Amino acid sequence: MPTTYVSTSIEGLDAVLGGPGLPANRLYLIEGDPGTGKTTLALQFLMAGIRRGEGALYVALSETREELRVIAESHGWSLDGVDVYEIAPEENLQPDAQYTVFHPSELELGATMKGFLDHVDRTRPVRVVFDSLSEMRLLAGSALRYRRQILALKQFFAARGGTVLLLDDRTAEGPDLQLQSIAHGVITLQTLAPEYGGARRRLRIMKIRGVDFQAGYHDYTIERGGLRVFPRLVAAHHTGAFSEDTVATGVAALDALFGGGLVRGTTTLFLGPAGSGKSLVSAQIATQAARRGENVAIFLFDEGLDTFMRGTRGIGLELAPLVEAGRITVQQINPAELSPGQFVHTVRDAVERRQVSTVVIDSLNGYMNSMPEERLLVTHLHELFAYLRQCGVLTLAVMSQHGMVGRTENTVDVSYLADAVVLLRYFEAAGAVHKAMSMMKKRASRHETTIRELFIRDTGIALGPLLNDFRGVLTGIPEQLGGAATGSVVRD
Repeated sequence: MPTTYVSTSIEGLDAVLGGPGLPANRLYLIEGDPGTGKTTLALQFLMAGIRRGEGALYVALSETREELRVIAESHGWSLDGVDVYEIAPEENLQPDAQYTVFHPSELELGATMKGFLDHVDRTRPVRVVFDSLSEMRLLAGSALRYRRQILALKQFFAARGGTVLLLDDRTAEGPDLQLQSIAHGVITLQTLAPEYGGARRRLRIMKIRGVDFQAGYHDYTIERGGLRVFPRLVAAHHTGAFSEDTVATGVAALDALFGGGLVRGTTTLFLGPAGSGKSLVSAQIATQAARRGENVAIFLFDEGLDTFMRGTRGIGLELAPLVEAGRITVQQINPAELSPGQFVHTVRDAVERRQVSTVVIDSLNGYMNSMPEERLLVTHLHELFAYLRQCGVLTLAVMSQHGMVGRTENTVDVSYLADAVVLLRYFEAAGAVHKAMSMMKKRASRHETTIRELFIRDTGIALGPLLNDFRGVLTGIPEQLGGAATGSVVRD
């Protein structure tokens, strides 16, 4: 008999589970510390069932009906259609009955569960949430009775065809491995508190019997409307055919330096000190792509949107009409409030929904330095660049180096992730500060190995002749060769 599934209707979670959702008529454990979103996830699960005309039962041991109503309203939901069954109703909390909650006996546990099971037999719900198991531990009094009670629940619902979520707030010391072994599947929710910025949340599918789920951690957020899960990007799962043609930058001298232009499906890294022109050169390439009728996405981590628009306008790049036409989207990212998984989701949405063919990330410093606790950000970038490459996207990544003139250093070396590396430098000559550009690496094809002077004028970007009268330009303090300069350095 083929397995049937029930959708969680939680954005991203069904994808992590392999597509259709959870195998139906099974018992699942949802565990996490208080505040991780277990109740919200459970309510979303029940709401999905109500929309399909399925009976939904919420068994409340730790939450009252009023508290559940407030949680639901905060997400714009109504509890209409949800059968809320309170195991500890108000009359059992009178002074003469309090001992039944706080000092349970075998008789009290049996009576409590019998009332609940009779209610299930009368209503026959398809989806059930049991919140929370910490209260049942107190009622059981011993580990043996607690395990036996969970086994009895599992067998009871298996005979009646219900899909059950058991919520556990992990108040017991350490993970409850016995409970994990009983459940058909286990989903763990976590909240991380970085030293700066908002809380980061992630989930992990510990097990789902018979399901090829996506292992590892997946970032998620709690927003109005419920949980949003951002499946961890696996670049190998996204492959497609594309034309590996060379695209022009819109500046003939740049095309010559780059060996004819840049190649689709490659990542180009622009390295250099602050203000050396990295952002403007990448903006020039992106604008030219939009003028060809392609869709472009620019993600800003450092500059504000107004500053970026003024800077591009100052060199004759009019992005505003292209933005209004929908060819270019410029999005300012606040990485202190954004997890790596959420950013990857944003990029994927641009590529897959808007058919973006050129992506600009400006800059990697803002992305990486704002998340110092994320130790595996370079691995995140590797998967992201590989994904964009396999989708045929031209990726332009900007990274600032420490130092202005002379020796410069990278915060993190990511040059090995790029297919092409363009180096920009300040250098001193003829009593003035100049800019130089050179392509240091290009995997896809041959390119110029020259060093040229870079000019950023109000009419656009231009390159000067070869700087062949100097040695050590990339060090910042070059040595002039053969006496007087022969026009290699132009006073701008």
